[in-house]
Formats: sequence, C-alpha cells, structure tokens
Amino acid sequence: MTQSKLNLDTQKIDLARELSKLITRPVNNYIAQHTTVAIERATLRMLGADGVTADEVPVPNVIVNALGDKLQYGASKYYINALLRKNMSIEQLNEAIADGLDITTLTLTDMALIENKATELVTDFAHRVKENVNYRNDRITACKEKENAPLLYLIVATGNIYEDVKQAQAAARQGADIIAVIRTTGQSLLDFVPYGPTTEGFGGTYATQENFKIMRKALDEVGNDIGKYIRLVNYCSGLCMPEIAAMGAIERLDMMLNDSMYGVLFRDINMYRTFVDQKFSRMINAFAGIVINSGEDNYLTTSDAYEKAYTVTASQFINEQFAYDSGLPAKLMGLGHAFEMNPELENGFLYEMAQAQMARELFPEAPLKYMPPTKYMTGDIFKGYIMNVLFNFIAKTTNQGILLLGMLTEAIHTPFMQDRFLAVENARYIINNTRDFASDIEFKKDGIMQKRAQQVLNETIAFLEQINEKGLFDSIEDKLFAEVSRPKHGGKGFEGVKEKAPDYYNPVYDYLEVELGLKNKI
Repeated sequence: MTQSKLNLDTQKIDLARELSKLITRPVNNYIAQHTTVAIERATLRMLGADGVTADEVPVPNVIVNALGDKLQYGASKYYINALLRKNMSIEQLNEAIADGLDITTLTLTDMALIENKATELVTDFAHRVKENVNYRNDRITACKEKENAPLLYLIVATGNIYEDVKQAQAAARQGADIIAVIRTTGQSLLDFVPYGPTTEGFGGTYATQENFKIMRKALDEVGNDIGKYIRLVNYCSGLCMPEIAAMGAIERLDMMLNDSMYGVLFRDINMYRTFVDQKFSRMINAFAGIVINSGEDNYLTTSDAYEKAYTVTASQFINEQFAYDSGLPAKLMGLGHAFEMNPELENGFLYEMAQAQMARELFPEAPLKYMPPTKYMTGDIFKGYIMNVLFNFIAKTTNQGILLLGMLTEAIHTPFMQDRFLAVENARYIINNTRDFASDIEFKKDGIMQKRAQQVLNETIAFLEQINEKGLFDSIEDKLFAEVSRPKHGGKGFEGVKEKAPDYYNPVYDYLEVELGLKNKI
C-alpha cells in the first residue's frame, strides 16, 4: 500500500479484514452444505441445456422442477444420464425434454460413464469461456486503452433490445467505454430466465441469452469501427443470479452487477438463497474474467450518507472477502460507493472526497464503481449539472475505476441521447483538465478530510465487531444495513434452497473450484 494521504492506520485496516473473515466464515460453511434451484439450472445451462416448452418454460426449469427432492443429489447426473441412456445429442435431448420427456424417471447408469461424459461437456464450456477471455484481452491490448482514467459507464433502458442497440451504439460513439443494459423492472423476482429476443420490457430490457448475444454483436461492431473495446454490463442478481452469470460467461459480457445484499435488502429475496447463489455466480464470473459491481451505493438511498458512511465501508470489506472466497481477484472487484451527501451540508464536498479517497486506499487494486448523485437531484438541471461536475472531479482526483455518468435530467426521465452526450462531455472535460491532479496534491495533516476518514474507519471497525458478534444473518434481520429489516426465513426463494446429499454431484462446480484454487480452501 502506498503512503496514505488520509494517514489511515494500517493496523486498523488489517483488523477490518480479519473481522470480515470471521463474519463470512459461518456463511461460507452454510453455503458449502447447500445448493439451490438456480445453481442447478445454471449448471445445466453450462452443460448445454437450452430451449423452452410450448408454454415458454425453460428446459433447465423443466428438469429442476421434475427432480423435486432429488435435487439434493445434483441435477447434472440426471441430465448426463439421459444423454447416455437415450443416445441423443444435446440438441435432440433438449427438444425431447421440451416435448415432455421426464429424464428423472430414467434408471441411472454407471457413475463412471456419467463422469466421463461430464468431463467432455465441462471442457466444451470451459473452452468457449476461455476463448472469450482471450478475445477480450487481445482487443483491449490492441486498442491501447489509456491508463489511469476512469471508464465511462452509460445506461440504455428502452425495454426493446433492438432500440437498446441503437442507443448503445450512439452512446459508444459519443465516448462511452461501458454500456449497461438496464434490466426490466421486477425481473430479479422471476425464478426463471425468459427465452429469446424481447421487445416489451418496462423501465429496462429483459436479460436473456439472446439479448446478450444481440448487444454483444452490436457493441463489437461499433467498437471495431472506432478502435475501442466496448464493455457490456448486465444484472447478475436476483433469483436467477447464477444462471445470468452462466449466460454472461457464454456470451462474453464484461461486467455484472453481482451483490446478494442488494437482493436481500431492496428486493426481499431470502438471504440464505441469495448468499448460496452468489458464491457460484461469482465463481463463474471469476473464471470468465468478468468484473463484478457491488451495490453498496444503494444503502445511501435509505440511509444518510454522512451518518451511515461506515455501513458502506463495512459492506465493501465484507464483499471483498466473499469475492476472495469465490476466487475473484481484486482486479475484478468493482466495489460500489456513491456521491450522495446532502448538497446543503457544509463541507459535504470534503466529506465526499474523504470517503472516495478512503475507498481507493483501502482497496488499491479494485476497479471501484463510483455512482453519481441521484438522491438529491430535484429536476433543476443546472444544479444537477454542477453536482455532476463535483462528482466527476472527485472521481478523477481519487482514481476511481468505473465512473457511472450522472445525468442533468436524473430526476425527470430516462435520459435522452443528448443528455448522455452532455454527461460524457462533462466527464471528459474534468478528466483531461485534472489528469495529474491526484499525484500533485497532499491532504492537510489532521485536516477535515483526514479526520473524517479516520472517524469513518473507526466506526467501520466498531460496526464490523457488532456484526461479528451478532452474525451476518441476524444483523440483516436487525436492520443494521440500510435501515431495512429482512427475516432470515422470509423473503422470496427460500423454498429453492436444498441441503446437499453426501453424494451430491456438480461437475461444473468441481471444475471451477480446481481452476480457481478453491478446493479445500474454506
């Protein structure tokens, strides 16, 4: 760690990380003993299960629904067994299942034969994903991206994938480095993934594998035209977290919003379900070289950014540990935070600067995801534009990695193309004019910013100690995060959690554990 501008105590930072390990350990023990319907469906997808029935039920859902209590043994063995018993290709088997074949009634063949076939299928999946990783890395290298500049992140949200393509390509030509396709309202609560291209989303577009493929192709086309690799983002959260991770790995997405706490607190998804799902989804993302973006910024939509800043920092530490436990290196951890101080707060800018600089110093290798002001946007577009200037200035000065561009019309409507253009212009102006500002300034010893950061770090440690004493699940129930309480056995999706049988089998999970160096680690 380089010299701290904030004069942070390294022993306190180490203590925060030790507390995070203690907090995550019992959660990881629970995770290791359980699977979920979403994990089994994701595994089937990575082995080749695809398609839908005449009633639009996805084939992975058909299989998992038919398994019932047999799910504790893992869905993979039944799917691979059917391939062997029926002597079918994957495409033929998928069609047969969609037409009504119940593979769960077939007598299981010799396990050695199932394992041999599994190795073949997992190898095919792994080869495709590794090709995606190599292609991404080669394009980024060829495009010679500038270092030490935040990547500019813009959203599209028309509800129609074909209209999204038009807006995404325009945004890329305007200067965006990252395009996020906002997911349709409420999709996180669907316990299945819709199939095919879609044109009727609300407030966003359905996350489907075909939509991923369409947008990936469109961004590659415009990227090749302008000589830049355009990164694609979607939302790997909710009840289908592992499945969307699998789809993203296959279709070469580059970033995923991937945070179980967001689903628990803001979508009332059962905490046991989503923490188990998160582990497997992050393993898939790690293997695919996909940057995860966490959702700590959302805490500040319900909590005061000044009074509860420590909850964001504590969650970042916990999220970091969960990410390490899933095989994610620091370079893939887009830990989240936000510029959300009340603009009427005296010295609020200094507190924002202290918080952003502290995040940078605590997580020096992470491509931090910095969110623009939203909570106090009023519809006054001129004041909103000024707030975004201050946000961009802090982002560059503290070397944030992923800069979600603020819109002057944030409180009015989904942004028009010209709003995004102005957002890019704003950020480019600040970034260019403050290129080396961060390396040319020092923070006043015992000044406002140093004292603020040290105060928040102390509060973070006290908060982590409280969570460790209570346990993470009880802490969530007692509304320690975002002032929202969620019951441990309530919420959506708990019925989809299954305890693993002693002979549970998941060849993709086993493969990823070895590839990511996780075998017997936790």
